[in-house]
Formats: sequence, structure tokens, C-alpha cells
Amino acid sequence: MNDITIRRPLTWISEGATDVGTVRPLNEDSFITQPEIGLWTVADGMGGHDGGSVASQMIVDSLKNLTPRDNLDHFVNDIENIIIEVNERLLTYSKENLSGRTIGSTFVSLLIKGNIGVCLWAGDSRLYRYRHNKLTPLTEDHSHVAELIKQGMISPKEAETHPERNVITRAVGTSEKIEIDIDVFELNVGDQFLLCSDGLYNAVSELDMVSCLNENSLAMSTEKLIKTALNNNASDNVSVILVKGMYKSAD
Repeated sequence: MNDITIRRPLTWISEGATDVGTVRPLNEDSFITQPEIGLWTVADGMGGHDGGSVASQMIVDSLKNLTPRDNLDHFVNDIENIIIEVNERLLTYSKENLSGRTIGSTFVSLLIKGNIGVCLWAGDSRLYRYRHNKLTPLTEDHSHVAELIKQGMISPKEAETHPERNVITRAVGTSEKIEIDIDVFELNVGDQFLLCSDGLYNAVSELDMVSCLNENSLAMSTEKLIKTALNNNASDNVSVILVKGMYKSAD
């Protein structure tokens, strides 16, 4: 990491979009871009219009109330506490309104402060980093097939068509205690980040993602990612946020 030097402050631009996909009647995904505080989030709900959409929207609505912190650890703790609170609220909502039916939402958040990035996630929504023409996943799915791959029982290729590929092992609102994974990493000028729900990466290969990310603007790349997923008959809701670091212009 000693080769990473940031001589001037970075500014972070972003674009986001979501689409219902080609099969489902309802979009249960939600997303929020908060460049003013350095936070971006994709949430992928499950449980129907009175469950999944409620769950994902509750996450992003709660994060809207965040106040930025000078101390990065405190900022991360605030995000964790919000997710823990949403988890409790969803359990109560399910019990009081849905006879205890399981509802919930995965989420992935990217927090940027200075030259440090933090990823927080639960479930199988993903964060990728695009650097020097290489796309690298920064999250590990909390899913049944991911566990099978880790145990050497199936290959990543077999996971693509596994009958239980949509079974997730962790989500906000599905159990009394929510475990949130956190990863911290250094940033570089030109870094581009992709946050997405599984509706994107299940329909678009990483090779095609790279092609989309090489468009002339984040808006064009976002549009191309969504369009490629739809052209590939995306069977789930598709949500995308792109975030890119640039030098601030001199005053």
C-alpha cells in the first residue's frame, strides 16, 4: 500500500439507478447516494410489497438521517447502530403486521472519508472496485452457495446454476441479531466503485461489467449496466450505484 499517494483532496462523484427487471412485478430494491457525507447504499428487499420493499426502504430512509462525523470509527459505529435498529424495527413490523412472516433486506454501503474507504454489508449485495482496468469484488456473499464454494463442495461455475443460488444466510430483519461485515481499504485517484444488487451480477458477467464501466461518464456506464442486465432478461430487480474519485479542481 506504500505506492498509494494522494497529494490533493479527492472529490467523489456518483450515479445510481434501479429497474424492476424483466420478470418481477415489483421493485423491492432501494438505493441512496449521499456524496455530501461520503456514503452510498444499495438494499435488496425480500418478502413482497408489504415486506421486502418496506425493509429496503426502511434501511435507506434511516441512513438519510445520518450526521457526518470527523472520527471515522464513530461514523462506522453510527451506521452499524442504524442497521441494528432497523433490524429490530423490521422484526416488530413483521410480528405486528404480517403474522411473523419472514421479511428482510440485504444491504451494502460504501463509506469514504479522506483516503480511506469502508464497506459494510450483510447478504449478497456487492461492492466491486475497478482499478487499472481490473474489477475486484470487495465483499463476500453471505449465501448458501458461497459457503459451498468455500468448503470446496462446488465450483464458482457450478454456483451460477445451483438450485439454491438465491438462498442467503444473512439479511437485515430475518433474525434477532444481525451480523454486519466490515472491511477497510485505502483509496487511489481514479478508483471507481460499483455497488449492486444480485439482479445485476446474476445477469451481467464481470467481463461485460468492465465494458460498461469504460463508458465516457458514470451516467452512461450506469445506463449501460442496467440495459445490459435487461437485455439478458434479468430475472430480479437490478440496482446500481457507481462512485468515482477525482482530484478537486484548484481554486
